[in-house]
Amino acid sequence: MTIQLGNAPVSWGIYEFEEIAPKYPYTRVLDEIADTGYTGTELGPWNYLPTDPEVLRAELDKRGLRLLSAYIPINFVDPAAVEASEAHALEVARLLAMLNGVALVLADESGRVPELVARAGRRIGSALNRDQWDTFADGVNRTARRIFDATGLKVVFHHHCAGHVETPEEVRHLMDRADADLVGLCLDTGHYHYGGGNALKAVEEYGERVRYLHLKDCDPGIRDMVLREKMDYFAATAAGIFCELGKGEVDFDAVIAAVQKHGYSGWAIVEQDILTNDLDAPRTSARRNREYLRGLGV
Repeated sequence: MTIQLGNAPVSWGIYEFEEIAPKYPYTRVLDEIADTGYTGTELGPWNYLPTDPEVLRAELDKRGLRLLSAYIPINFVDPAAVEASEAHALEVARLLAMLNGVALVLADESGRVPELVARAGRRIGSALNRDQWDTFADGVNRTARRIFDATGLKVVFHHHCAGHVETPEEVRHLMDRADADLVGLCLDTGHYHYGGGNALKAVEEYGERVRYLHLKDCDPGIRDMVLREKMDYFAATAAGIFCELGKGEVDFDAVIAAVQKHGYSGWAIVEQDILTNDLDAPRTSARRNREYLRGLGV
């Protein structure tokens, strides 16, 4: 089955964190996504790309791009925060639906809890207890249901280092509680390895529940340094823990074969989370990542 490839503003250092200012206008990012061989993109932080559907459609169409998804972080540990965030999640979902998006990507509000930021990649087990997991999953299920009822879009959940769903055990806690029909797994191969797991084993465990892919690599040498020197999540990202595809420990050939065995088709997003002052680096890496995957037949 064919997998089509997109890229995302995060590969250009465009983050949801307000304290990290974008270094590029959206026009340059969209130009470079298209020029380096991708045919889809994610929305990025709200208000980075145009949010008027017709304006955004025109910007995408002239570059031959499709809007695929959007990443929405919510503090699912706090029911009041979930309720406050649902209106925005629905606003984003409606924009995606108008532009024929494929899924809404929900995530924990990672990067906001100092202890989790400080210990990213070094935790084992779970930071939440049983009752907290029930609360967390209830919020995910409720949000997914409201989005599906309003727009017809299904949800995938993105595990993320420096958040409450980082380790393989934490991913399992959520997937066991989340509505299997409404909530799939967005497997981020780089974050899964950084969080102590193995992406191929994740595919073997979750099978068809893997409904969206973020293809990202993890440099084992830098990860070892990060663990040894007890670097926090942002320092690890700046150090280059998420390297170009094929230069880290993720076996992409095996992962792609495994998801296809479970019937996966459609889209995968190439991501390379970076923090760099080299304005040409994202475009160069995006092109090399595309060529690497082309060499694997994707």
